[in-house]
Amino acid sequence: MTRRRTPAGALTGVLAVLGLLLTLFAASPALAAGYRYWSFWDGAGGRWAYATQGPSAARPADGATLGFRFSVSKDAAAEAAQPRAAADFEAVCGGTAPAEGKKRVALVIDFGVPEDAPAGETPPQGTPRTACAQLAPAATAAEALAEVAKPLRYNGAALLCGISGYPKTGCGEPIEDAPKPPSPASASAAADPESGSDSGPSAGLFLGIAAVLALGSAAVWQSRRRRR
Repeated sequence: MTRRRTPAGALTGVLAVLGLLLTLFAASPALAAGYRYWSFWDGAGGRWAYATQGPSAARPADGATLGFRFSVSKDAAAEAAQPRAAADFEAVCGGTAPAEGKKRVALVIDFGVPEDAPAGETPPQGTPRTACAQLAPAATAAEALAEVAKPLRYNGAALLCGISGYPKTGCGEPIEDAPKPPSPASASAAADPESGSDSGPSAGLFLGIAAVLALGSAAVWQSRRRRR
């Protein structure tokens, strides 16, 4: 014998499905926090690459180009903000004559944009600073930086926290994601509902929730109608 489902039972089922969808929505991963820090870059081959060693360990060769960029970025090579000037050794050190027993290292120091500055501070300059350091052959990247951009500030773990006194405080602290103006690519993705963006819950999830809510309302209305 087939049991007839009551309106109340149908409503309970609809609400259970709705609860499951909302639980899945709440469990979707949030965007990871960024960090406000100085990133270190290697300009070999004229292109910036996230350095695989810290400035205190890296020993650049003669003719090397090093970059430093202050920003709020993800702590990953693919998502960190690069220096905004080209990795061009000749543009930086072309006017510095070689010296016997010394190596030349080009440095690009980008203090970043005001939006990434700590509260109460502003970048010392709006465009990247460049300098050519002449050093002993065994000198490290940290020594090259100290040659042209003192004072430097490090924390107890030897993490580079400040260049030329900027910023005055803080060192790699996590920053909660804040809304920023959309890039042309993200704006295009928002305008195109078929674009494959996975930055948030899909439109299908919202449509599913809307459908369940509609079914729930219909069930309530039907239940009230039959009781009259």
